[in-house]
Amino acid sequence: DPDLGELVDMFVEEMPGRIETLVQLYSSADRDGLKRFAHQLKGSAGSYGFGQLTPTAARLEHSLKTSEPEAAIKEMVDELVELCGRVRRGVAE
Repeated sequence: DPDLGELVDMFVEEMPGRIETLVQLYSSADRDGLKRFAHQLKGSAGSYGFGQLTPTAARLEHSLKTSEPEAAIKEMVDELVELCGRVRRGVAE
């Protein structure tokens, strides 16, 4: 489907902005914003065929909902940044 291909391309092209938003939300300690971002990324990544992002985004969302320790949150943010970077570079898991 050509329309879906265009949407997938746009999703990949917008990845640097998503990474920047993710880092900014974490750096500013905006846990609510970070939780919303993780939830949105979880859904959109899976919809566009980037299911490798979904479990990490889901774990981050859950960790924020359950107020897990900062070290765990940081680890998941770092992992999600790395995975998003791989999507942008076109590197498989």
